Amino acid sequence: MFSKYLKTLSILKKFLFINFIILTIIGLFTIVYLNSIQPNLIKKKSENHIKIINNTIDNLTRLNIKFDENDIRKFLFSTRFIFQNLDRVIFFDSNLKLIGDTDTLDLDPRSFSTRLDEVEFETLSEEKSDQNVEEKNINIDQEKPVSLKEILTDYSNKNKSNNPYTFIQENFNQFKLTTIKGVERDGSNIGFLAITENANDIKTATDERKAFVFRTAISVGFVILIFSFVLSRYFIKPIQNLVNYTKLIKEKNQSKSNIENLKNRNDELGLLTNSLEDMTNELQKRVTHAENFSTDLVHEIRNPLASLKSASEILQDTNDKDQRLKLLNILSHDVQRIERLITDYSQMLKDEVALSKEKMNKINIEPIIQSVVDDYNNIHTVKKDIDVKYENDGQKEYFINGIENRIEQIIANLLDNSISFSKKGDSIIVKVSSTSEKKVSIKILDEGKGFKEKDTSRIFNRFYSNRPDKFGEHSGLGLNIVKNLVDLHDGEIVASNRASNRGAMIEISFPIL
Repeated sequence: MFSKYLKTLSILKKFLFINFIILTIIGLFTIVYLNSIQPNLIKKKSENHIKIINNTIDNLTRLNIKFDENDIRKFLFSTRFIFQNLDRVIFFDSNLKLIGDTDTLDLDPRSFSTRLDEVEFETLSEEKSDQNVEEKNINIDQEKPVSLKEILTDYSNKNKSNNPYTFIQENFNQFKLTTIKGVERDGSNIGFLAITENANDIKTATDERKAFVFRTAISVGFVILIFSFVLSRYFIKPIQNLVNYTKLIKEKNQSKSNIENLKNRNDELGLLTNSLEDMTNELQKRVTHAENFSTDLVHEIRNPLASLKSASEILQDTNDKDQRLKLLNILSHDVQRIERLITDYSQMLKDEVALSKEKMNKINIEPIIQSVVDDYNNIHTVKKDIDVKYENDGQKEYFINGIENRIEQIIANLLDNSISFSKKGDSIIVKVSSTSEKKVSIKILDEGKGFKEKDTSRIFNRFYSNRPDKFGEHSGLGLNIVKNLVDLHDGEIVASNRASNRGAMIEISFPIL
């Protein structure tokens, strides 16, 4: 359920939601931590108080000190260094009569009061019991301020086990910690001992931690807001622009897209935008290419179909044997032409699919071209007695970024075209050389009739064929395929007539690595 909900949110909302969950969990742990700081610090000091009280009781028992005013006062004077780190230590007898107080040791003996109600103690605004005290034995109204006398009275009446009891006194800038414990001797209670210590350090430490957590929470929230703004401004919004761009393409909307600024970015989003646009342009180019190709194919097929229709209609109405034979030859010729067009078109589509899967590699085209020339001398040109020669400028390496079998296809198609225009005994020359422009030049020169077209670039158009004597025997796709393969290799192809001799020349140039 949670994951399904997350999937429906935008990236920014996901980020804020996850941060909210994490901060909530951290906040809960922080609250638990802050609530445990003061009790833990109080417990630590209380344990120290209890340890001092127990040691004091042991000393009183070991020295056989009577629990009266004189002996306790002598004991305090002789052992006052024991309590020097404490603010106040008070002794009471079993009747809650004050018999010793470290605050009166430096005063005149007459000021040593014998009455509990003459000892100045602040009323208690908050009470906390130590874990060693049975809290049910202390029954104090939390909403009503209480005095030390009331706590001692309640403690003496209900805490028969003499467990220590710790409470705090807090008002304005004072935070005092007091621990009380009964003193037993020979199984009976002989009095009480109370230790009071100024514990402002506990409040200070608690306040400092709370202030630190509060400042940290504000800082984290501020950082999250800044990061959310940056995330939205520089990441979410550009991604949304890319999404809108893809929707425009899908809907074939001609509206101007807002990705020009993204293309100028030097980060990953800029690279993604440029890659997406290149891919879109390439796909549109392929779609346009396929549409144009299909249109041209339909146009080329329409002519032989019209011829087939006319010949078949005339065939039904004629009884002349020679005329019928002539019409049958026309039908056969048109059928072969349609079959050739469809076959070449199908092969071209297969080649385009294969090209999309093939990868460019660094290859040396010199042995590739020489191998194709050797194959044609051994197999293809034997019947017509045509000699195919190979020449280069003396180099043995011409490295380009290309596909080996496609380079072979380019040279083979051009040789087929030259052979079809050549007569018996003619020669075809394949020249390979490097140019000053860091390119490799491949020239195919034949001794045929040359080109009659003033604009020789037309010969690379789809279905173009200028063969009046062999009409219908060629689909006109061979040189177009060559042109597409050359473009794939970032090359150029140019057709021209030879200047000094009769014949034609087709020159291809590829960039050298």
